[in-house]
Amino acid sequence: MSIPFSCRCRMYSFMGGGLFCAGVGNILLIVSTATDYWMQYRQSSNYMHQGLWRYCTPGKCFPHNDSFAHLDATRAFMILSLLACFIGIIIGIMAFIHYSSFDRFDKTFAAGILFFISCFLVFLAMAVYTGVTINYYGKRYGNWRFSWSYIIGWVSVVLTFFSGIFYMCAYRMHECPRSANSH
Repeated sequence: MSIPFSCRCRMYSFMGGGLFCAGVGNILLIVSTATDYWMQYRQSSNYMHQGLWRYCTPGKCFPHNDSFAHLDATRAFMILSLLACFIGIIIGIMAFIHYSSFDRFDKTFAAGILFFISCFLVFLAMAVYTGVTINYYGKRYGNWRFSWSYIIGWVSVVLTFFSGIFYMCAYRMHECPRSANSH
């Protein structure tokens, strides 16, 4: 069974778009998780900022000594999302190669599912962090805001979602000729 050339080109275009979105999304996930600019606030005329791992005063950063459940949950969801996205990228690349020892395992579908899982996990991380931050800091500090690490976390939600969409579109293009030939 062979897929018509025009179908194959569109399928590879969707897969390429999905890999591009997933690659950029994974880089943004790494940067967002590792950097210390999830939020900024003003405390006694100094601007402070914090991330998932530490908080910073002007000129010096300190690790979060206390275990905050919302930070632990956000970290865990972000790391799991990174892993899901990275594995999805590996499987997505393998889908281009047509590695034949896994004929019953559709790599295009698996990559799409992993990208959706990654999207869901980042969404959970962002929702937990947002909810707790607004309820806690919104009541205690008047002058605070979310910062760029937080914003690129939300951008990665969108990118991993679209990578999943692209791979599912590629899967559907690959599936259609297969189901037409089976009748």
